[in-house]
Amino acid sequence: MTVRNRGALAAMAAGAAALTVAALVACGSQPNGTVGADEAVALASPSAPAAGPPVPVTGGDLPAGPEIVPPVRLEIPAIEVAATVNAVGVNERTGEFEVPPSVDQVGWYRFGPGLEAPAGSVVIAGHVDSSTQGEGAFFRLRDLDRDDRMTVTGDDGKVRTYRVVAREEYRKTRIPLERYFARDGSPRLTLITCGGPFDAETRRYRDNVVVTAVPV
Repeated sequence: MTVRNRGALAAMAAGAAALTVAALVACGSQPNGTVGADEAVALASPSAPAAGPPVPVTGGDLPAGPEIVPPVRLEIPAIEVAATVNAVGVNERTGEFEVPPSVDQVGWYRFGPGLEAPAGSVVIAGHVDSSTQGEGAFFRLRDLDRDDRMTVTGDDGKVRTYRVVAREEYRKTRIPLERYFARDGSPRLTLITCGGPFDAETRRYRDNVVVTAVPV
């Protein structure tokens, strides 16, 4: 991960969201706290050399090769998520994670690992809500708890099941991006959205909510 993009990526799923004060009450006033942080750290600890070069954060084409399996569908029954997953990168103009504009869809970071990667973090980010579109796909991401299950379907048609091991919340300026966008460590799924208090002046949430899940 290139250092010059750290601040931009810290904006994550909030970059395009314009939110209301009502959304602050719904999303920012009832934090569920952090669970499983130690396990998330342990998963990220590399047990072998990194699988490939550092993850780029600029524009480019989808990596070639049969080992790259993009996710195309995400379902999380516990929070009633059934969302299309789009391959996305970083907006070259703003430098922010390019989450799909439709809040009922989510974005897979296409420069990171695919679903069949032997190591690393598969990152999917989505909006929490929007003043014009209402609740986003990840509106209730903060409600997930350890052992909740989800499925991710790849473009190969195979359905893969994951189990939640951690839910964490960070200030956007303090989120450990190197951990969540890593190509090394155990294979895992990382889901990211906005959280914490809403700043009416900047029209952004202060925090990011991060859920880590492992293959079942």
